[in-house]
Amino acid sequence: MKPFLDDHFLLQGRTAQTLFHEYAASMPIFDYHCHLPPEQIAEDYQWDNLGEIWLAGDHYKWRAMRTNGVEERLITGASSWKEKFDAWAATVPHTMRNPLYHWSHLELKRYFGIETLLSPATADEIYETATAQLRTSAFSARNLMRNMKVKVVCTTDDPADDLRHHLQIREDGFEVKVLPTFRPDRAMNLSDTGGWKAYLDRLGEAAQLRIESFVDLMEALEKRHAFFHSVGGRLSDHGVLYVPDADATPAELETIFQRALRGEQIGLEEREKFEAVFLYEVGKMNHARGWAQQFHVGAFRNNNRRMFHELGPDAGYDSIADATQGPEEGGTGLEEKIEAFKEMIERVQVAYPNASWFGTTLREVQSANRHLWGALVSHAGAWEIIKPREIGVLDRIGGGDGFVGGLLYGILKGWSVDKCTQFGWASGALAATMLTDYVQPVDEEQLWNIWEGNARVKR
Repeated sequence: MKPFLDDHFLLQGRTAQTLFHEYAASMPIFDYHCHLPPEQIAEDYQWDNLGEIWLAGDHYKWRAMRTNGVEERLITGASSWKEKFDAWAATVPHTMRNPLYHWSHLELKRYFGIETLLSPATADEIYETATAQLRTSAFSARNLMRNMKVKVVCTTDDPADDLRHHLQIREDGFEVKVLPTFRPDRAMNLSDTGGWKAYLDRLGEAAQLRIESFVDLMEALEKRHAFFHSVGGRLSDHGVLYVPDADATPAELETIFQRALRGEQIGLEEREKFEAVFLYEVGKMNHARGWAQQFHVGAFRNNNRRMFHELGPDAGYDSIADATQGPEEGGTGLEEKIEAFKEMIERVQVAYPNASWFGTTLREVQSANRHLWGALVSHAGAWEIIKPREIGVLDRIGGGDGFVGGLLYGILKGWSVDKCTQFGWASGALAATMLTDYVQPVDEEQLWNIWEGNARVKR
């Protein structure tokens, strides 16, 4: 039987094994989004035991434990770390095929050298072995980052934060860059006008101005944006159910703002207008300073009101929202729009002159199981355009990633732009026929058969 955590874990084809072991494995980590607490890095925190480092704030584990019927006292309550860890150990066997199962055992192996599967029968041995190591200096917060070859982490920070921990880390000369990320969600959230108004007081204090209008709000965010930039921030981060497509006049915005300031309930249509303009204005700040934007789309947060009042936000009571992202029918008439896509790529080429490869996929949804699939790629003045072709779809997730993987494979092989694009197209098409979110080609021949339209593809 194949070992669970051998060197080829999750790497089911030769291509995946080559890309990981010969290219990715030795690379350093540049983490552009994380929730590492900067204060723990600043003080080089030392964890006391495995229960604390695993369960103190991991609401993914908390959610799995609740699903397994674990009492709340063993999740967020006053029980000891060992009791909480034992409850997690009893949950882990039931997470088979869930990423939590993979993550837990990968961490045990990579950090602690433990290859024993976690269960109630092995919990004591694993807890004692890992805890003994955690209490050594090699497992402090900074040394763990060094051990994993981390070069940069971008934390998640509120515009009102003073970033003193980031400044301390920089002053200490810690070789790993710990940079702030601008997350202004609370300034945009009009679904709870009482909490929003209280937050404006905190934001205004940080920006040293009274926020009494929408213009004031943008001025305060601009000041904090500039401060984040001075500390090394180069990213903004936004959590939205969906990206609203709405517009509002300055007068409309001010009316919405003043009503929210009075604590009135703001309807969905008005919230969409406020959020759309808010995101646009923050986007202009990002553009002016050369920042990137990240969007967490479709997360429905804190949807258990009783537990929200008991535990507060981010306690594991989240789900995937049902909101539509973009047009329901998918893109239409893509073949007629290819020139417009080329113009878009050309504008990106001007903005990023040091990059050499540019591309995008094209997808037109005909039905849940039939899509038109195409691609455009530009390199060194040459274009390869694959007009949308019909493909069968089992699971649409992963097509874009599959395309990029195939394209990168071709680039690393030194292939021409047309060959790289065709290989990427076929890799993305293969991903759409699999339940996994990643492509698993057997070899190059399999993908070239897909490109050529050969129905007899070996698997």
